[in-house]
Amino acid sequence: MRHNDDFAPIHFYATAPYTCSYLPERAARSQVAFTKIIETPGEVPEAGRDTDLATAYSVLVQHGFRRSGTFVYRPHCDECCSCVPVRLPVQRFVPDRSQRRAMQRHASLSAHNHPPAFLEEHFLLYRRYLLSRHPRGGMDNDSREQYRQFLLQSPVDTFLVEFRDGETLRMVSVIDRLQDGFSSVYTFYDPDLPHASLGTYGVLWQIEACRGLRLPNLYLGYWIAESRKMAYKIRFRPIEGYLDGRWRELEPGKLATD
Repeated sequence: MRHNDDFAPIHFYATAPYTCSYLPERAARSQVAFTKIIETPGEVPEAGRDTDLATAYSVLVQHGFRRSGTFVYRPHCDECCSCVPVRLPVQRFVPDRSQRRAMQRHASLSAHNHPPAFLEEHFLLYRRYLLSRHPRGGMDNDSREQYRQFLLQSPVDTFLVEFRDGETLRMVSVIDRLQDGFSSVYTFYDPDLPHASLGTYGVLWQIEACRGLRLPNLYLGYWIAESRKMAYKIRFRPIEGYLDGRWRELEPGKLATD
């Protein structure tokens, strides 16, 4: 990775092996990145020191990294390379029929931007979502403090978007603003609306928001061919994957969906 002279040097370390949350029969490791702006990983920078970090973070995401709380990481596994960083070039995106239906179905939802601050209503929706969609996944018993650390503690430009049907909260998206787009950090939504395609609508909303700001890319984190939970990502096309040190369009005919 090239280091830009405009920001502080980036340092890296590798974690010890741990059980992969998506392919539990495999061991995973992560490469964690931090700069001297944050002397200790997990520490939020002082006010007025975030310009360099924002630049560094954008470059890291462009090289396949992702953020969880104050940690910026990418997979660094010893015997597995299944995780593929993916992004959408938003100007080239054309919705398919099911995505157009999702846009129409939720056109009446109102979207409101918020700073990453704790709201009990958001936390209760988060817990309901995890208990329904990811039971026994290790996060379904998250406390309020764990929720804050995972989604609300951020050293970069982060905002929440809440989607409401009238007064009813339906979905919350956590988004990082980058120099060249958005990074979709996490989305949770009302699990009591089966087949509502709220998650699809959330991605579509972010695509349109990027277009409105003339930002070229929406980063969707990692895609794993063997994981059903990741299958929705490759339904947004064209989609690019970061492979062998560069972004390239993934060919639909070569993508497994189950």
